[in-house]
Amino acid sequence: MLDTLAEIEVRYITVKEALSDPETFNDMEKTTKLSKEFKELDQIVAVYHDYRDVLKQIADAKEIISYEEDLELKDMARQELSELNPREEVLEARIKELLIPKDPDDNKNVIIEIRAGSGGDEASIFAGNLARMYQRYCEKNGFKFEITDYHDGTVGGYKELSASISGIDCYGTFKFESGVHRVQRVPDTETQGRVHTSAASVVVLPEPEDLDVQLNENDIKKETFCSSGAGGQSVNTTYSAVRLTHIPTGIVVSMQNERSQIKNNDIAMKILKARLYDLELNKRNSEQAALRKSMVSSGDRSAKIRTYNYPQSRVTDHRIGLTLYNLNIVMDGAINEIIDSLRMHENAAKLQASGEPTLVM
Repeated sequence: MLDTLAEIEVRYITVKEALSDPETFNDMEKTTKLSKEFKELDQIVAVYHDYRDVLKQIADAKEIISYEEDLELKDMARQELSELNPREEVLEARIKELLIPKDPDDNKNVIIEIRAGSGGDEASIFAGNLARMYQRYCEKNGFKFEITDYHDGTVGGYKELSASISGIDCYGTFKFESGVHRVQRVPDTETQGRVHTSAASVVVLPEPEDLDVQLNENDIKKETFCSSGAGGQSVNTTYSAVRLTHIPTGIVVSMQNERSQIKNNDIAMKILKARLYDLELNKRNSEQAALRKSMVSSGDRSAKIRTYNYPQSRVTDHRIGLTLYNLNIVMDGAINEIIDSLRMHENAAKLQASGEPTLVM
């Protein structure tokens, strides 16, 4: 493991020097990739330095215990050793976690789609609650959340909503949110105080880079139409709305949120590429079904992954059996503990499945 860490440090120095080269800044794509790699390597190298220092201190303490004649110095060395050994174990475990090969899509930005499910108007309101929860989480954790398209619910919330999220380790953070989210509470329209159960589905798609998805223009049917509002009435007399159909797969993406046809087309194309990439991703992942079955992020999107129980202020993630009794702050975006726990369980599953991890350089 020390040899691997030494190689990582060499790469870290190389990347650091490249980022300080003025010519690098002329290539924004290269700068972005190097910056992301530097952030990952910097974390590993920092822990490696701590680990290396602890190993040296342990070796020094053992040498004193073996060869020093002064009993007081020996006792001091034994005391120091009793503190260093647990520290070594903690750092070693952290390094193994950091060396787990990452999903190559983890650093991609994402398209998140939220749709009201069973439960009528209450489901639309809950879909709006989820959208706000993710938006607040992004605000608190340095991600950029931008709504790209939406259809309002009849009495509030959204029938469906699409948003783009960007930031460091974006897909690696949000990929666990795909699935059915269930809410249990008393709707405002309920006169007898009965608890109702409603649901909304969340789909998180990694946003592919241009090289990831190659589209043949002849495979895309483009239609334009006037954007419409509630009840179907036209709200724009120009043909600014866009509908793209990918003929080979039948995937259809409509976009009318922007007043410009060009902007609507760009956003629709971005979502279409994300959905096509997701098809390929699922095909690739199906080849590793046995491994993915053991990981929390591999749940079927039609499966119930989490329940939000308002009467008991309880949130339960059913994949890992995690239950929290702080629903109010969770709905205000404090989902860090849930996401961290899911990532920890996935890392543990990867370690168990692959044994000692090594970094693919």
